[in-house]
Amino acid sequence: MRVSAFRWPGSPCPPRSRRCLPLMFRTGRTLALGCLLILQPLLAQAGGNSLLIPATGRCALNTVPEELQQALAACQQVANGGDAEAQYELGEFFYDGERIPRDLQAALNWFEKASLQGHAQAQYHLGTMFFRGEGVPANNVQAYIVLKMAAVNGAEDALDSADLVAEQMNRDELDIATRVLGQIFRNYLIELQTAGGVTPFAPLP
Repeated sequence: MRVSAFRWPGSPCPPRSRRCLPLMFRTGRTLALGCLLILQPLLAQAGGNSLLIPATGRCALNTVPEELQQALAACQQVANGGDAEAQYELGEFFYDGERIPRDLQAALNWFEKASLQGHAQAQYHLGTMFFRGEGVPANNVQAYIVLKMAAVNGAEDALDSADLVAEQMNRDELDIATRVLGQIFRNYLIELQTAGGVTPFAPLP
């Protein structure tokens, strides 16, 4: 698969950084935002035309202690198979640290995986971790972008959180983030038009 990419001048994201993982939201097709400021439209067809991943439970991680390891292994198996909701639930499990010692690196890893599949709540948690510097160096630009994407995907508190992050950003950082988001949404509209052959603002049948 051929993937086109670009990098904004002056990007704070170092090449090949582990944290420069693509972050995306789902439509009829898939868009990916990589390395903070690299946009990669991935031509992988996704079913349906919804921005949202249904938030239905996948894992039974609130089970009794003697069954927790078995439930965790089962959840990880489903998550490793690509289930976004299971990935999100594992992220919450390791982030909360209620049943096991808190593991921010594991939480970040699972939130990233779910975010790649357009899971709004995973993107919200991931953006919050970028803002707070939890398990990763704090980065307001990355936090703002991911939180804005989470808001578009339906995370209720993400827009307010993005506004709080914006208050901590200087003009150059906001300009970079705004340009990246603008490119993402332009590509999103193009993808909708290409996939359906109609304007995204056409009335539903």
